[in-house]
Amino acid sequence: MRATATTTQLEVEHFLPASFELTNWATLKIFYDNLLERHIDSVAALEQWICDRNDLDSAISEAFSWRYIRITVDSGDQDATELYQYAVQELSPRIIACEDNLNRKLVNSPFIRQLDTAKYRIYLRNIKNAVNLFRQENIPLATDVQLRSKEHGRIFSEMTIGVNGRQMTLQKAGTLLEETDRTCRENVYHKINQRILQDTNNLEELFEDLLKKRHQIALNAGYENFRDYKFRELGRFDYTVEECLDFHESIQFEILPLVDELNEYRQSTLGLGKLRPWDLHVDTSGQAPLRPFKDTDELVEKSIKCLTEINPLFGQVISTMKDMGHLDLDSRKGKRPGGYNMPLMLTGIPFIFMNATQTLNDMRTFLHESGHAIHSFLTKDHPLNTHKRVPSEVAELAAMTMELLTMDNWNIFFPDPEDLRRAKIAQLENVLKVLPWIATIDKFQHWLYTHPEHTKEERRQTWMDMLRTFSSGVVDSEGLEHYSEYIWHKQLHIFEVPFYYIEYGMAQLGAIAIWKKYREEPEQAIRSYVDALSLGYTKPIHQIYATAGISFDFSREYVAELGAFVKSELHRLLSE
Repeated sequence: MRATATTTQLEVEHFLPASFELTNWATLKIFYDNLLERHIDSVAALEQWICDRNDLDSAISEAFSWRYIRITVDSGDQDATELYQYAVQELSPRIIACEDNLNRKLVNSPFIRQLDTAKYRIYLRNIKNAVNLFRQENIPLATDVQLRSKEHGRIFSEMTIGVNGRQMTLQKAGTLLEETDRTCRENVYHKINQRILQDTNNLEELFEDLLKKRHQIALNAGYENFRDYKFRELGRFDYTVEECLDFHESIQFEILPLVDELNEYRQSTLGLGKLRPWDLHVDTSGQAPLRPFKDTDELVEKSIKCLTEINPLFGQVISTMKDMGHLDLDSRKGKRPGGYNMPLMLTGIPFIFMNATQTLNDMRTFLHESGHAIHSFLTKDHPLNTHKRVPSEVAELAAMTMELLTMDNWNIFFPDPEDLRRAKIAQLENVLKVLPWIATIDKFQHWLYTHPEHTKEERRQTWMDMLRTFSSGVVDSEGLEHYSEYIWHKQLHIFEVPFYYIEYGMAQLGAIAIWKKYREEPEQAIRSYVDALSLGYTKPIHQIYATAGISFDFSREYVAELGAFVKSELHRLLSE
């Protein structure tokens, strides 16, 4: 299924005319001038000014989002690439400068103290944070980083390997790691990793450039390192660096032993003397890989049914997106890797992008992105975009939880009871196995950006040390170290969105907690989940998690409790 939407005309109800279309700086400047020059003589006038500014932000945000969408669905589209680059290079620097002027106009207004504290607390906190971080000299650096970081996706989108006489994208080739033929799996594993290694120098040079520029951005803003700067830029007001380090420790000591148990079971069940990396995705039953859908049309239809069983609104969200052409799901050459749900601030109807190849993981990914999309729908009527742009710790809670809540309805994908059992086992294994990788990537980024003068060799060695710390000792990777040394290159987040990764782990723990409550009180758990998502970003993260009926907690005790629950559910499935 490929996107058909070609929206370029933007309709705004208030401040901008219905005919507004983003083409060049002149089309924006008149509206920024209006906001900058407008006389504000009352709190009512200030609130109207905020509303008008919000309308302008919605139009710009959606226009930029569509330009990004179009370069990801076809990296070879030169027209789309030029439009995106124009937006980033020519429009974005001017917009950033104007936004800073607007922020300062707001914080200096004598009427700011009369604004409703409950309504504007998060909004004003974000504005003041932006003012404190802004530096004029960072505009060209940030622009360059934004463009350069997209090189990672372009490089990986062009990677293919030959298998049985056919050229395949790495995403499609990855499905062959689920095949029962071990020789085939090993061959594909080597080909995938050898292909990634071919671009090692390009990716190393790209990261070196990004590292240097990000560090300079931090120095310009008065921070010692990019880690501390990025924590503030991401608005991490609700937890500290130390709590992230606690998360790493909790995963190492409470989750990794469970992963070892899973791998020992896998090795024993498969009857292997050594469990190798190419043995980690094949079904332990020895059966052919699960194929929950034959094409993306079937994936969408089955997902709609699955989501509707939980809550009719959930299914309606995906139906609406399908009807509007806001789904691009097939894997194809020239398409950027990965997947995302792109909120669209003006229409309120998001866009889902992914690379589906008929696997269980693809089904899980679409349900994950559906969780994001449902979140977008539940927050679209908030008057301020700040309240729609939820922090990723909350955004990923919506998505991770949806993967688990839908499990009771996976019979729609797997009518055979044994296939259903296999799918659920694979899902719960993944829930646990992904956590050590998340901890590895996050801890590595802490080191990268607090040691900006490190050498390539120091980076390689530090990565290997951390990878060993969080890797299962049951898996034998002897002789494969040359792959492991640069396997972090495949993680898009390190290049494009630094430090946006631990949120997946935080949200995974939260999702397990919600699922545990769902097992006990399903209707109440769904109500609390919807209530929490509907808050958007009107409350701090801790309060949003509390509304969902769970804790925002990374302590070893809490993580151990959640891990034990998943383990018990796995044992129940394995004994059926």
